[in-house]
Amino acid sequence: MKRGFLLSVALLLLHGAVLAQPSAPPAESGETALYAYRKLGNRYIVSIKNQQEIVAALKAFCQAQRVRSGSITGIGAVNAATLRFIDTSSRRFTEKMFSEQLEMTNLSGNVSTLDGALYLHLHITLGRADYTAIGGHLIAATINGAGEIVIDDWQSPLERTYDEAVGVNFYDFKK
Repeated sequence: MKRGFLLSVALLLLHGAVLAQPSAPPAESGETALYAYRKLGNRYIVSIKNQQEIVAALKAFCQAQRVRSGSITGIGAVNAATLRFIDTSSRRFTEKMFSEQLEMTNLSGNVSTLDGALYLHLHITLGRADYTAIGGHLIAATINGAGEIVIDDWQSPLERTYDEAVGVNFYDFKK
């Protein structure tokens, strides 16, 4: 009986010690007219507000938080999008605007700098009401519903340089 009592007291003390552990500090969060966010470690969870343009909101966010390199993923819905496509053989870009309700099934890209200025390279896949998909390099898109984005901040400089032969900006690991 005494051994059982001592075991019960030890378990209660251990349970109390576990409960008394300090909790994690509150996560940093904030809100602007374009977005709301919460920071978890080196990761930001960003909610772009309805009727806001995605690229402008992400640029504003990265500038405000001093994100100079990182990765971006997201989902949501838009009602207008301008996409770009490159023909690598001719080095010509074509842009097309889509004005319809679209599901943002995937937004992916990265953050870097070009000549020291913030540079976002974003691609998007959008689902139509007939369950077909369109995609390309994202120039602009307006949220119509949700815009749920995750940004991982790599916290290290990552510069780009224009490649004349290909006609695009590539990572430059020598800088």
